[in-house]
Amino acid sequence: MREQVEKALDTVRPILQADGGYVELVDILPSGIVQVRMTGACKGCPMAQMTLKSSIERAVKKMVPGVKAVEAV
Repeated sequence: MREQVEKALDTVRPILQADGGYVELVDILPSGIVQVRMTGACKGCPMAQMTLKSSIERAVKKMVPGVKAVEAV
């Protein structure tokens, strides 16, 4: 599952990197929660939560069956 999540994150990383941000996978919990860390320009950005839900979570849930949610840690 970790490899699938990384591939899903790879689909949104170029968009984040274009704005000076990045997302890294921290953990995948048995409950289906994917934990990520937003870094670079994404860290502390007021739009980071919206980006997390509208772009990152949507891509991961679409590509990886069993993922319930994506949360920033």
